[in-house]
Amino acid sequence: MRNGISKHLTKAVLVFALVVFAAGSAFAAPEVTLKFAGQLPADHVASILMEEIGQEIAEKTNGRIEVKVYPANQLGDYELVFEELIRGTIDMACTSVPSQFDPRLELVYINGFLRGYDDARKVFSPEGWLFKKMADMEADLGVRLAGFFVEGMIGTGATKPVIEPLNPAVDKGVLIRVPNMDVYKLAAEAMGYRTVTIPWSDVYQSLQTGVVEGVNGFSVTAAYTMLRDVLKEWHMTNYSIEVLNFMIGNKTWEKLSPADQAIVQEAISKAAARSIDLAQENDEKSMAMMREMGIKVFTYTPEELAPIAKAAASTWPMLEDKMTKELMDEFRKELGPK
Repeated sequence: MRNGISKHLTKAVLVFALVVFAAGSAFAAPEVTLKFAGQLPADHVASILMEEIGQEIAEKTNGRIEVKVYPANQLGDYELVFEELIRGTIDMACTSVPSQFDPRLELVYINGFLRGYDDARKVFSPEGWLFKKMADMEADLGVRLAGFFVEGMIGTGATKPVIEPLNPAVDKGVLIRVPNMDVYKLAAEAMGYRTVTIPWSDVYQSLQTGVVEGVNGFSVTAAYTMLRDVLKEWHMTNYSIEVLNFMIGNKTWEKLSPADQAIVQEAISKAAARSIDLAQENDEKSMAMMREMGIKVFTYTPEELAPIAKAAASTWPMLEDKMTKELMDEFRKELGPK
């Protein structure tokens, strides 16, 4: 569903990862082994944070609890993993959250309510409305939301100049690929783009051959990593954000003692908070490297982005059939323009 993949990591994270992997703590044989499923490559920051979580849990339980990390969809894609979390055959996950059980779970992917990392720190806080709403919906399905992993802000890349990128009333003159989700298609069209859905694996070739002339639904780091050879422009419009869920199956959670629950939750909460700082750092590094390659990078202030956010927000009523009017009314009240 959400396929943003970034292999550009900070040196600090890589060094920490090497220390984690090399650490040979002399723990006794574990009493509990938890399977931790991920969807991104082993060298991705999400997978490295998963390893950090496992290491902290092992250290604080003196090895009683072992966490085995399975990155890169080794235990199945995010839809299958979610089902296995419910069943209790997978214990923990850092993946996209599927909506086949409850379409309202696409709430976390709605476009147009974030304009930067200051917003993200508030919105994705465990004390925030969005966290509590997503946690309630996932709990009804048998899964505990433990935190959000933030990969990075999303913008628009193009192989040709975009016409008046901040004016949603103007046709942008660019046909862009969007993810196969209403939240992205509707928002992009409201911004003035023509859209088409193309499989993730075909995006690079489609840009190269001119089948499409741009993309959105990519984080800047994913765009740099995968599309830097074909993109000519990058517009950091911050209209959405790439975010995964740290989750624990309720069946697993209930088997843990309160003390162990606290240890697991604390480790995940630390990683979730760190992910926002790392995302912001990697966004800046990726844009700098784009510039070095000759890609024109355009950044904007929150005030300049206000028309784009307003255009995206204008599509929210169109999501009511899927998300329910009640939820969208609450969403507008809590996260809509003030």
